[in-house]
Amino acid sequence: MDTVFIEGLEVDTVIGAYDWERSIRQCLRLDLQLGWDNRPAAAGDDLTQALDYASVSQRIQAFATESQFLLVETFAERLAALLMAEFNIPWLRLKLHKPGAVPAASSVGVEIERGCR
Repeated sequence: MDTVFIEGLEVDTVIGAYDWERSIRQCLRLDLQLGWDNRPAAAGDDLTQALDYASVSQRIQAFATESQFLLVETFAERLAALLMAEFNIPWLRLKLHKPGAVPAASSVGVEIERGCR
């Protein structure tokens, strides 16, 4: 299985359990590894056979704009399920950073892996 990756994608969303977090948008940074067979796209130099990382990135941005979750865990799970369903991705690893959530840390967050490689 090949991997298409997106690193450092920044999205703004409503995220957090504290009252003050519910009234602002915060930046999340995402790193994704997406399982894909690149051979069909490469064989015919055919974008329609590729996992279009621009389209995936745009969908993630739209998802973040629409979302209002308390937990980064929920954001990660729902996003993973959406991407796998809409883009027919068999496997993914998603690392979600919430910079600034813990002042002494450069970032905190979650990393999940879903599907079969």
